[in-house]
Amino acid sequence: AEQPDSPVPLQVLLHVPLLSSQSEQWAFRQNPQTRAQLEALLASRRLDELRSRLCSRMSFGTAGLRAPMGAGFSRINDLTVIQSTQGLYSYLCRCFPDVSSRGLVVGFDTRGQEESGCSSQRLARLTAAVMLSKDIPVRLFSSYVPTPYVPYAVRKFGAAAGVMITASHNPKEDNGYKVYWCNGAQISSPHDKEILRSIEEQLEPWSASCWEEELAGHCSLRTDPLQEVNSSYMEELNSLCFHRDLNASSPLKFVHSSFHGVGHVFVQQAFRTFGFAPPIPVPEQRDPDPNFSSVRCPNPEEGEAVLELSLRLAERENATVVLATDPDADRLAVAEQSGGCWKVFSGNELAALLGWWMFFNWRESHPEPADAQSVYMLATTVSSKILQAFARIEGFHFEETLPGFKWIGKRMHELAKTGNLMLFAFEESIGFLCGSLVPDKDGVSAAAVVAELAAYLHSRNLTLNQQLHNIYQTYGYHVSKTSYVICNDPPTIQKIFSRIRNFDGEGSYPKTCGGHNVLHVRDVTTGYDSSQPDHRSVLPVTKSSQMITFTLQNGVVATLRTSGTEPKIKYYSELCAALGNSDMAGLQEELQSVTQALLDDFLEPDRNNLIRRFV
Repeated sequence: AEQPDSPVPLQVLLHVPLLSSQSEQWAFRQNPQTRAQLEALLASRRLDELRSRLCSRMSFGTAGLRAPMGAGFSRINDLTVIQSTQGLYSYLCRCFPDVSSRGLVVGFDTRGQEESGCSSQRLARLTAAVMLSKDIPVRLFSSYVPTPYVPYAVRKFGAAAGVMITASHNPKEDNGYKVYWCNGAQISSPHDKEILRSIEEQLEPWSASCWEEELAGHCSLRTDPLQEVNSSYMEELNSLCFHRDLNASSPLKFVHSSFHGVGHVFVQQAFRTFGFAPPIPVPEQRDPDPNFSSVRCPNPEEGEAVLELSLRLAERENATVVLATDPDADRLAVAEQSGGCWKVFSGNELAALLGWWMFFNWRESHPEPADAQSVYMLATTVSSKILQAFARIEGFHFEETLPGFKWIGKRMHELAKTGNLMLFAFEESIGFLCGSLVPDKDGVSAAAVVAELAAYLHSRNLTLNQQLHNIYQTYGYHVSKTSYVICNDPPTIQKIFSRIRNFDGEGSYPKTCGGHNVLHVRDVTTGYDSSQPDHRSVLPVTKSSQMITFTLQNGVVATLRTSGTEPKIKYYSELCAALGNSDMAGLQEELQSVTQALLDDFLEPDRNNLIRRFV
């Protein structure tokens, strides 16, 4: 017999018993495009592809749910977003007796995929529809916004939670469902696991209303916070501006690329807020384009290879600084022209500049040494230790968190409750937070702050790169290397990390790397840390991902970890030199030797068929 709502005859499905129940579940409702995708897979008997789509579900990583768009429970689509929102609603009802007055904030970026009928805007409207069908008020932005606007709005309005539909800098095929808690920070344990459990208990859409995208357009419980949030954000941005008069008269010219995403309008406004003329936009990348047509990958972290249009425009316009925000404008890349060459700053180098700048301006109005006792800077544990060097000399506090800005946002909230000030935080993957405007990384505010820093330094005949070396002279040279390999086979990843944990016999980690002795090993996947008296990791255990850190006798700290958003094994290494050692070439050579050994000996790319970074 044929099911009336099913895209294929039931007897066809029964020839693949592993899939029949899942396909029947999937068949109860769907849009024509995802229906056509499943029909094509069934017709061509691509059973492995069907199993990958229908026999597993997404889980929360470092940035929420993130996956390719398309048909299937392991993909981002109408149904999985409705299911996720039903689970979120149920969990919020358990946590907040007043959820019906606090409501939800929903934002979206500019992503879309014609073949699956999925766009960030449509998925945001479906998210709103589920909540509205339960009489929960929803502040749904009427147009695309930077990701930081959602956590900003959650805190501003006292919402129970926020949802941002975005996949940030991922490939064009992907989208995501990022959840923020009432404190404005991305959700972390135990909320992520509890929401997933609630999702699995609410798989069938409650009613036809959940599918009514139009409900977000005419329901009285839906409001548009765009104007109020944008005005308030730009007003509060003034707290990060310290030299407005200097900005207005600065001869520096800036180029900005929004990488086909949301950033253009908002960075222009941020520049005006700081007293600057707007930056020169890269015309080919100014307007939203879900295909990211002018770049091989929409991630400005990849450096000069993806910044080429920006750099060439800057040369024609005689601009000395290039700023690039990623498609959802929560990350920032910076390049500076000096002596006919371009210097693209790493995330760690930019953090050194921004951390110095934020403390420099704070100290101007807080000259007493004791005042620094309530000041904190934060960084993820795979990022540079340069802020730690600042803290040792300047007397403020520095703390590390697990990778992912959700941990920084959570710690920032805890510090605020005890009357402390979080002055600056960062992650090496060009994610920065200047001040406490938003409990998440923010490329819009960081772009304006970098512009003011460059203008200030220019007025003193300094470049960003020269100031970076001044910082190293004062606090010690910090040389770092970050890269990745791609592995699309999860069992291979498990095998690689299991081999490392049993490298020199069962339960014995590597004793050397690149000819240098390993002093300490920290494995937050298992909770082991040889540097602690009880051998227990101070950082929280994260069994759902892989992360091992090695501290070597020569001062190198190196980490291997799996990405929470992409099929990558990332590797990070840093050499913190003693004060007075300014042999940059020698330091880089020593670090490169260790990093190469880390890659070749521990990851074995050729043996494991790992794909090396392509840019």
